Amino acid sequence: MALLMTSSTPAKKNRHTQKHNRKMLVFRSLHDSIIEKGYASTTLEDVARGADMSPSHLLYYFNGKEDVLEQYFEYVSERFLVQVQSLRNSEPSNQLKEFTDIWFKSGSSTKEEIGFMLECFGAAVNNKTLHTIKTSFDKNCKAVLEQIFTTSNKITALRENKDIAETTYSLMIGLRSSVYFDDIELEEARRLFYKAVKQLS
Repeated sequence: MALLMTSSTPAKKNRHTQKHNRKMLVFRSLHDSIIEKGYASTTLEDVARGADMSPSHLLYYFNGKEDVLEQYFEYVSERFLVQVQSLRNSEPSNQLKEFTDIWFKSGSSTKEEIGFMLECFGAAVNNKTLHTIKTSFDKNCKAVLEQIFTTSNKITALRENKDIAETTYSLMIGLRSSVYFDDIELEEARRLFYKAVKQLS
């Protein structure tokens, strides 16, 4: 019996890895299709084709196009949150700069990637699962900002640091959106954001 359990473990691991890899292919396909033609125009067939699968094969892993987006959005949100929460381990004097770099200098800051996130936000308006994921993500990011401001502004009241965190987060979302919709370069948005946040703090 023990021998059977031991011999099946690598097979289980292999199946888990295979399933994970398949999901990553589907996520990438959805991502690319949304960037190319938007979420509303993306079909399940588009996503399956981009992942080199049939729609019925894709439905073995997901319950449909919405489920793919929900799981992918959760996956992306978790990865971003790890980056943001890791700021707590940085030197206090570097935390605001590192927060700025996450949102205005990383690979997620290209115009295409910002457009992808805006598509996800739009879908979250009428999708309860996406809305819940985004709300939780925003809340956790603001909590990190509040802690950063509390650490650097020891004299400031806690309530004021919470207000500053809320304003800072909204400014970040707004400036990233401006990079997509308005005639503002990413580096200029980064400069404006960092300058405003330094003044707030």
